[in-house]
Amino acid sequence: MSTNSTDHSSDRLVTPDLEVHTPPPRSEPDAAPQETLSRDGTSSGDTKRKLRRRVLAIASALVLGAIACAYYAWRILPYESTDDAFIEGHVTPIAPQVAGRVIQVLVRDNQFVNAGDVLVQIQPSDYEAKLEQVRANLASARSRLGEARAQLTVDQAKVDQEKANVMSTEAEAKRAEADAQRYQAIGTSGVSQSQIDLSATQARSSSANVTAARNKQLAAESQVTLDQASIETAAAEVKRSEAAVRQAELDLSYTQVKVHESGYVTRKTVEAGSYIQPGQALLAIVPRDLWVVANFKETQLTHMRPGQPVTVRVDAYPHLKLTGHVDSIQSGAGARFSLFPPENATGNYIKVLQRVPVKIVFNNSSGSGSTFTLGPGMSVEPKVRVR
Repeated sequence: MSTNSTDHSSDRLVTPDLEVHTPPPRSEPDAAPQETLSRDGTSSGDTKRKLRRRVLAIASALVLGAIACAYYAWRILPYESTDDAFIEGHVTPIAPQVAGRVIQVLVRDNQFVNAGDVLVQIQPSDYEAKLEQVRANLASARSRLGEARAQLTVDQAKVDQEKANVMSTEAEAKRAEADAQRYQAIGTSGVSQSQIDLSATQARSSSANVTAARNKQLAAESQVTLDQASIETAAAEVKRSEAAVRQAELDLSYTQVKVHESGYVTRKTVEAGSYIQPGQALLAIVPRDLWVVANFKETQLTHMRPGQPVTVRVDAYPHLKLTGHVDSIQSGAGARFSLFPPENATGNYIKVLQRVPVKIVFNNSSGSGSTFTLGPGMSVEPKVRVR
C-alpha cells in the first residue's frame, strides 16, 4: 500500500524556468488608419465619397442646365423653322403659235438657253408662199390707191371747168335777158316783132344753159366726193394688206420657236418630224430666279415680319447653307385656297392648327449660283431669326 501511495511528483520531469523574450510588433508606416463605423454600419469614408458624388452630380446638372438654357436662348428661342418648305420658281411652258412639221430641234434636256435662242424650227415654206401672196396684194392695193388719187385730181379739174362754164352761161343769160328787156321796151316802133321774139327766145335759152351748167357742176362735185370715198376705200385696203403682210411676216417668224427668258430646258416632248399645233406644249423653261415657299404654323408667325434674315438648308446638299430674307406672308391659310377648302360651319368642329405660306427670297437671284443644281419642288429647311 505504501508503494502505491508513493507520490508521483517524483516521476515528473522538472524543467527549469526559462525567460522567453517576445519581440515587439513592428510598426507599418503605410498602413491606413482604421475607419470608424457609424450606427448604420457604414464607414465615414463611404459617406464622404457618396457626398462628393452627390455634389458632383448636382454641379453637373446645374452646368448642363445652364448650357441648355443658354443654347435655347441663343439658338432656339430667336428662331422659327419648319421642314414643310420647298423651292419654287416660274415654270414657263413653250408652245408654238403656228402649225407645221418640225424639221429641227436645237436643244436637249436640261440645257441652259439664253433669251432669244431658237429652240425648234418649223417647216417655213408654206408661210413664205403666203407672205409673197399678201405682198402682191399690198402692191395691188397701193396701185388702186394711186389710181383713185389721180382720178380725184382729174375730177377736181372738171369741177373747176364746170364752175367756169356756169359763170360763162350766167353772163350770157344776163346779156340775153337785158336785150330782151330792151327790145320789149322799144316795141315794134323801133324793131321788128321777129327781133323781139328772137331776143326773148335767146334769154330763155341762156337761162336753160345756166341750169344745165349748174347741174354739170353738181355732177362734177359729186364725182369728186365719190373719188374721195374711193381713195378712203383704197387706203383701207392698203392698210388691210399691210396688216396681212405683217401677220404673214409674224407667222413666218413663228416658225422659229424662240425662248423669251433665260433658263433650263425641262419636260421636252418634241422631236424632229412631228407635226405640231398652236398651243401644244413642246417643253418648259425654268429660269434661274428661285425662291422658297415655307408653310409655317400660324402660331409661328407671331414675331415674323418681312425683311427678317433667313438661313436655308437644302436636303439634297446637307452641307450647303443659303441666306435670304422673308419677302412676304400670304394673306390667308393654305387650306383656304385649296381645291376643296374646309367648311367649318357644318358638322362637329375640331380646331386644326393651320399653316400659312411664307415667301422667302434668296439674297442672290438663283440661291447658289451655278455650283449646285436647284429647282422647283426641292425640299429645304428654312430658319427665320424673328428676335
